[in-house]
Amino acid sequence: MKKQIQTDHAPAAIGPYSQGIAAGGFVFCSGQIPLDPVTGAVVAGGIEEQTRQVFKNLSAILEAAGSSLDQAVKCTVFLQDMNDFAAMNKVYAEFFKGVAPARAAYQVVRLPKDVKVEIDCIAVKP
Repeated sequence: MKKQIQTDHAPAAIGPYSQGIAAGGFVFCSGQIPLDPVTGAVVAGGIEEQTRQVFKNLSAILEAAGSSLDQAVKCTVFLQDMNDFAAMNKVYAEFFKGVAPARAAYQVVRLPKDVKVEIDCIAVKP
């Protein structure tokens, strides 16, 4: 059985998808971009600010599902420019103390709203 996860503390889905799905003891978060959930606008700043907002959004979805970033087992990072990898990675490390999840990172041609970063996440639901 699967359950849709939805929270006002993360940006609303802007298409036919869910913010997250809980199924089989896991929470699958859709890719999050650096949108402020209140205004719907891309947050100001560079890759650091955008990465922090992405993690705020992911955290809100995971918390709504009864999980957290501490329970993350896999993340996928999509970057507009691989030259931003080191700066993104520095912020990424702020959110994962201890055992970090498995991860893949890719440079992509374009991201929604021309943001610098998008991250999706899979976490265990304790």
